[in-house]
Amino acid sequence: MGLDLNKLEHLIAVAEEGSITRAAARLHLSQQALSTSIRVLEREVGVPLLERATTGISLLPAGTALVEDARVLRGTARSALQRARRIGRGEKEVLRLGHTPAVTGEEVIALLRQVTAAHPHLATDVNQRYPDELTAALLAGDLDIGLCRAMPPPHGLARTTLGHQPLNIAVAADHPFSTRPSVALAELADQHFIVWGQPGHSGYTDLLISHCRAAGFEPRTERTPLQGTPPATAVIGTDRLAFVTTPPGSAAGGAVRVLALDPPLYAPLHALYSPRTTSPAKDAFLATATL
Repeated sequence: MGLDLNKLEHLIAVAEEGSITRAAARLHLSQQALSTSIRVLEREVGVPLLERATTGISLLPAGTALVEDARVLRGTARSALQRARRIGRGEKEVLRLGHTPAVTGEEVIALLRQVTAAHPHLATDVNQRYPDELTAALLAGDLDIGLCRAMPPPHGLARTTLGHQPLNIAVAADHPFSTRPSVALAELADQHFIVWGQPGHSGYTDLLISHCRAAGFEPRTERTPLQGTPPATAVIGTDRLAFVTTPPGSAAGGAVRVLALDPPLYAPLHALYSPRTTSPAKDAFLATATL
């Protein structure tokens, strides 16, 4: 017996809204119709999926597992539909690529040059996404590739390492360290570091903190309010430091100096993707792009 994708969509909505009332409004269904759909799904699966209480609705372990897989199935089905329509209409193959703010535009362009050199007729659609948005778009079938650093792949996505890049330290042009060409990480134990994600909730931030701990200190960090901007610019007008992959030298029109780390440290560049979708554009990127 197959699962009804519509019923799975109903379960996803209830899980995300935590309420039959809100989920029904989102789906433009009556509450009775939605409740019936969920109960039919539970009978088809053969086990309870939801815990119903006066305070709201929550997922049981079986429901959590089904929602995780349902999101993958929904994205795969959507991707298959989009591909069939594109082929039927004679439209060009497009590589839909997203990247987190931790991956710079220059890095994206360098990778795409490799891909388009090998596949000159491949069109590209590139945009920046925050980590949660990136994974949601990949699972929904709206992106083929997601570029990131140290993000663990969520259920339904695979991750490959495209290479590693040197980590450097960005400081404002008037910072005491700005006249130095390089710095040892252990020298920065008394400094404050700007990061983009909260420790414990960001794989990349946790990676940077682990480098500091390996150098013998616990870093003091603060999350930048300038989310989505080029990483090196976060230190402008501050006495803070930031890990960046921008090459050493002047940056941001002279407002920033980037110092090499000695000895060098490295940050991975990862590609997230769905292994279950058929996409020549995705395959072309994974076969060609490397640092």
